[in-house]
Amino acid sequence: TTVLIIVFSQYLRRVAVPFPTYSREKKLHTTRIYVFQILPVLLGITVSWLVCYILTVCEVLPSNPDTYGHLARTDLKGDVVGQAPWVTFPYPGQWGLPTVSLAGVFGILAGVISSMIESVGDYHACARLSGAPPPPKHAINRGIGIEGLGCLLAGACGTGNGTTSYSENIGALGITKVGSRMVIVASGVLMVVMGVFGKICAIFTTIPTPVVGGMFMVMFGVICAAGISNLQYTDMNSSRNIFIFGFSMFSGLVIPNWIIKNPNVIATGAVEFDQVVQVLLTTSMFIGGFFGFILDNTIPGSKVERGIVAWNRTHQGDSSATLDSGEVYDLPFGISSFLQAYSCTGYVPFCPPRTPSLLDTDHVEVKPLPADPGSA
Repeated sequence: TTVLIIVFSQYLRRVAVPFPTYSREKKLHTTRIYVFQILPVLLGITVSWLVCYILTVCEVLPSNPDTYGHLARTDLKGDVVGQAPWVTFPYPGQWGLPTVSLAGVFGILAGVISSMIESVGDYHACARLSGAPPPPKHAINRGIGIEGLGCLLAGACGTGNGTTSYSENIGALGITKVGSRMVIVASGVLMVVMGVFGKICAIFTTIPTPVVGGMFMVMFGVICAAGISNLQYTDMNSSRNIFIFGFSMFSGLVIPNWIIKNPNVIATGAVEFDQVVQVLLTTSMFIGGFFGFILDNTIPGSKVERGIVAWNRTHQGDSSATLDSGEVYDLPFGISSFLQAYSCTGYVPFCPPRTPSLLDTDHVEVKPLPADPGSA
């Protein structure tokens, strides 16, 4: 899967494939489409999935769970497609009434905080890869709020997982170069429709784990490079910055791995506190960000060395005041203009700030013209 995605997205991305097309003017003709650049991930997964299915049907892959290659079989979940219903409608409470415990609340709260930190980084990485201006404060607040609403609906329906920004999707954006919001909206509608048809969902569960792992290698590689590219604003020739970056990065990789292998190390006697600490210490983003934040703000260094000057020069002020930012992050159907007409909405975190109009004379200071000395 990894090899196919790399070949499609990097080596064959400029190869146009002819497709038959019909129009009133040209009738039946061929149009060249850069299908390898648009669909490298989907093509890579489909081809690998098909190969695994053929090898499974031909009994080439071993059926012994302890043998190498067994995880590549497509029948590990049994007859999941046959057992799945054709149509199913999820509704709140279908798995019973939700249970609430203090330990569960604090444990999930720690995970939500870590997820919020990741989402903010995903927003900036998405804007960077798509060529959009940096997200303003109200857009970030709106995104976090919608994720919280999605988690609320997911918990009510008993899906077993929350709703958050996934770094894999940012990696897919960087590979496919497709950053259109209409594509995301169409994908969301498609997933809602597919969620109703149980047979279709069951088919996707037959994708082997190695195929998904190969896709993740490419996706997480892109998102990691996009995050590291933000260090271009800092002076990476400085030993101070090299130490902070290296120590934070390595701590984010080592400490969570050690905590996972030694889960009984954290045992203070308070179950709720132990769960919160364990969730935070097993989150690589939290560990790396925490050490990076502490060290960068305590170790002496100039603003130029830390990259603050270059960052402020690039992101001058709040990006919500620019025209491009308004076109990208404003609410649809003129909702942003409607909200900006009321001054009270400026105090709502997810509403765009009010920008004074040129015709608004309440904030214009009128000065008298100086007297002409020759007219006396």
